[in-house]
Amino acid sequence: MLKRIFGRKASPPSRTFITVVSGLPRSGTSMMMKMLDAGGIAPIIDNVRTADEDNPKGYYEFERVKALDKGDTAWVADAVGKSVKVISALLRHLPPDYEYRVIFMRRRLEESIESQKKMLIRRGEDPDKISDAEVLTLLQKHLDIVDNWLGAQPNIRCHDVPYHEMIANPIDGVARLNAFLGGDLDGVAMAQVVDANLYRNRAE
Repeated sequence: MLKRIFGRKASPPSRTFITVVSGLPRSGTSMMMKMLDAGGIAPIIDNVRTADEDNPKGYYEFERVKALDKGDTAWVADAVGKSVKVISALLRHLPPDYEYRVIFMRRRLEESIESQKKMLIRRGEDPDKISDAEVLTLLQKHLDIVDNWLGAQPNIRCHDVPYHEMIANPIDGVARLNAFLGGDLDGVAMAQVVDANLYRNRAE
């Protein structure tokens, strides 16, 4: 059944764009990177940040991304045809002379905040330096700014992926994502990556 839904072309086309996975912290970006890897898009990663209790299947990060705002963009040329994780606050620092397809993970803000707090506690940090209400307001304002910026970029196409919907129905979610990226990915393998057991902070 899955093979009939997804399928896979024998000779996938060469991608001339960079696939960027973005979103707020704790929104499912690592899961999406793993899905793309399973589907056939090689990730740009360095494994400096290793798997832990918060992300038992790995973070799929590339440390040099964190220096985008400092002008470290030489590596971007090597990302064409591949995928890379870029947090939402750094998207505007991607060089404009490339084509990007941004997969933006959307998770309920209350869930992201709760997940982040638990991570801080495990690291021995204070999760209550600022109230949840203040954090929620700041995050929503940030998302509004990012959304407006993304919509104004001629070299960027964006596809939103609600985290809870991907967990609940990976078949449909992967089908839409596959179409956005050209339709040549291994959708069966991508759907199999989705693990509902890792959805540990759910809003009522």
